[in-house]
Parts: sequence; structure tokens; C-alpha cells
Amino acid sequence: MRLLVVDDDAAFRALLRTTFEVVDVEVDEAGTAEAALEVLRLHKPDAIVLDLRLPGMSGAELCRRLKADEETRDIAVVLLSGSAEAMAAKADSGADAVFTKPFSPLELLDVIERLTGGLAAVPPPARGESVVQEGQQLLMYARDLRHLLEIERGQRVLLQNAYKETVAALASALESKDTGTRAHSQRVQRYALELARPLSPEILEDPSAEYGFLLHDVGKIGIPDRILQKPGPLNEGETRLMRTHTLLGEQMLGGVAFLQGQGLMIVRSHHERWDGGGYPDGAAGTDIPLAARVFAVADALDAMTSDRPYRPARAWEDAGREIVREAKAQFDPEVVKAFVEREDRLRQIRA
Repeated sequence: MRLLVVDDDAAFRALLRTTFEVVDVEVDEAGTAEAALEVLRLHKPDAIVLDLRLPGMSGAELCRRLKADEETRDIAVVLLSGSAEAMAAKADSGADAVFTKPFSPLELLDVIERLTGGLAAVPPPARGESVVQEGQQLLMYARDLRHLLEIERGQRVLLQNAYKETVAALASALESKDTGTRAHSQRVQRYALELARPLSPEILEDPSAEYGFLLHDVGKIGIPDRILQKPGPLNEGETRLMRTHTLLGEQMLGGVAFLQGQGLMIVRSHHERWDGGGYPDGAAGTDIPLAARVFAVADALDAMTSDRPYRPARAWEDAGREIVREAKAQFDPEVVKAFVEREDRLRQIRA
């Protein structure tokens, strides 16, 4: 099975590519309609996932051209849009289906399977199954979490504390799956809040930041246990799949009202580096959101001082020296300065 993904957002294409690759689908990519036509001259896909708004020729115009051409009219086309105009565009362009962003990639896979008959349906996990295949947990947990958040919108004040407990429980369950401990998310949240105090009181005043600190790795729900718990180094393919957890987390929480703001920025950008060598965007310096720069130090501190499947914990002193060495490389030097100034308080949190 071969698919063509046409969208001008490279990170979004990467998310879809990874989703399709887990079911052994070959994926071509294009950032514009013109580039898509070049790809089509080389390879005829079984289906096309096409963003409605593209630079230059629009997705709707490209779809009309494809459906008017005898060579391409039978290719299934799924339009993607961020607005309600998608339904009108579907009728006008002749597209076979339409999705409004944000959406679950697994739901998109299901539609493509029905349109082409070429993808194996993803079965639900068996009751009590401990290892869930490739991305099914993402859909299952996202659906449950969003249901809870709909309730929160109507009873925000009454349920605020209950939601904090629910989010903390979800983060703890994920940490148990990832590292075998249920304390990591709570510790890094407290570390990050402490580091943010002298740098940006605005972070402390933004409720979404607190949730973002807790749910920073929620996208790992969509990463298989065999990768999360692997005792040795990850290979290239496993590393690429692991790195999508930032995009999966952002996609999963994109419609959550109380995460808008710093919260989503933390989920997406907490693995960026000050020197530009991080992911998913390769952002550098102050282009990285401050809350994510603060969290990067908090996360590294706890990671180094905790046991992991592939290595034992390091001494606090060793971790501190490593953080100082990485100022202006991995970490924002101002955040490192805050770490040095508040190290005694951070040690108390750890204790």
C-alpha cells in the first residue's frame, strides 16, 4: 500500500508518516500541490491525504485536477482542513472524505482502509492485554481524556481539583509504563515550578503550565512498550518513533481548553536544545518557549538521578555538574543559573 501525504507542515507530515509506517504502509510526502504532482509522475499512490490550504495551488484545486484526469481519478483523496469549509470543499472538489483538524491519525487510517480496502483494520486490544500494539493506546486514552475535559468545561470550578488528580494519575500510570516509577512527573513538575520562580512569574500564574509539566510525556502512550522499556540503546527506527511522542502529545491534547498556552508548548518543545540540536522543530535559543527551556533542566535533573531500564541513577553531584557543563549547549544558561542558585531547594524536593 502506498500513500501520498500533502501538507506544508513538515512536523505534521512526520506524525502521519510514522502512524502509517507502523502498519507497513509506504509513504511519499509533498509540501505543496506542485511538489505532489511531481511525486505523482513517479509513483501512483493508492490514496492521498491532502491539506485544503496549501501555498500556491490549493488542495481543493489539486483534488479537482486529479479527479478530472483519467490516470488519477480513481485514487482515493482525503481532504484535511482546520475549519468548517472542508465539507463545502469536499463537494466542490470531488474528494472521497474529509477530516477537520485536530483528528486522531488512527481514525484517518480507518477511513483510508475503508476507501481502499488495502490496510488491515487495527483490532481493539484484548481485555487485560499488557502490551498494546503501536498506537492503539493513543486513541483509547485520548478519547477518555477528552471526555473528562468536556465535563470540566461545564463545571470548571467544582472539578478543578478532581482534574488535577486525574491528570496526575494518568501521568503516574504512564511513568510506571515507561520507567517503572510513579514519581517522575510529580518531581519534575515541582522542580520546574521552583526553577521558574526567579525567571518568569508568568509561568507560575499560567495554570496550563502546571498541567503541561505533568503531561509532558503523555504522547508516549502511543509508543510501544518494547521501545519504552528496552534495556539497551534504541536503533535508528526506534529513535525516530520515540521522538514522535512530542507530536503525538500535542495532537492528543490540542483540543483541551486548560492546556492552551504554555501547557501545549511544553508538551511539544521539551526536547528542544539551546544549540538547536533537539526535536521536533530544531528550535534554538530564545525561539524555544521559556517554559520548555525550564522544563528541560528539570527533566534532565530527574532523569540523571533516577534508575532507568538501561542504566542506574547517577549521584546528585554528578548530575549537577553535567547540567552546568551543558549551559549554552543543551540548556538555557539563565535556567542553569537558576538551578545553581536554587539547588538546595531542589534537593529538598527530591528528598
